[in-house]
Amino acid sequence: MKLVKDNDGKIIDANQVSDKEAEDAFRTILSWLGEDPTREGLLETPKRVMKAYKEYFAGYKVDPNKILDKTFGDVDGYDDMVIQKNISIQSHCEHHMAPIIGKAHVAYIPKERVVGLSKLARVVEVFSKRLQTQERLTMQVAKTLMESLDAKGVAVTIDSTHQCMTMRGIKKEQASTVTNYYLGQFKEDLSYQNRYLRFISISKD
Repeated sequence: MKLVKDNDGKIIDANQVSDKEAEDAFRTILSWLGEDPTREGLLETPKRVMKAYKEYFAGYKVDPNKILDKTFGDVDGYDDMVIQKNISIQSHCEHHMAPIIGKAHVAYIPKERVVGLSKLARVVEVFSKRLQTQERLTMQVAKTLMESLDAKGVAVTIDSTHQCMTMRGIKKEQASTVTNYYLGQFKEDLSYQNRYLRFISISKD
């Protein structure tokens, strides 16, 4: 159960908000914008936006730890870093609900077991499909991988553009933001950090 306050300050269960209530909210926003939500081109817009938001924010309904449940031990003692680069990110900032578009690079040093490669991208995807700050997103991915995989170390880098500052506000179209978060051997041993950074520096644009 997830409790939130409605516009009147009443505590409600967010999971009980119906699709119709969400559609009505979007219809209200259309009116607030100065549009006529009853005109032909907008009649289905609230329903379409509601469905789109379900997709944008699907990460709230997924437990990222369960994605990492299945691991493999038959790796013949492999104990060096595993790096996955250029994982695309489409998220939304929690301050303006504007898109965050970019890519993530993820690395971990296995202790005894490894995880399927697609699972790394799936963890990034789950946390991306929530309202986010880039800093929190970077840390959430790193901490989840570190804890769920019992890894020796984890490194996560995100490079993205925020449309809350490229399309509005200061309007700096070329500005991008880079965040890094290191755990375990990546934090304690600069040689691991340096190798990791060299590997991701040859990323495809």
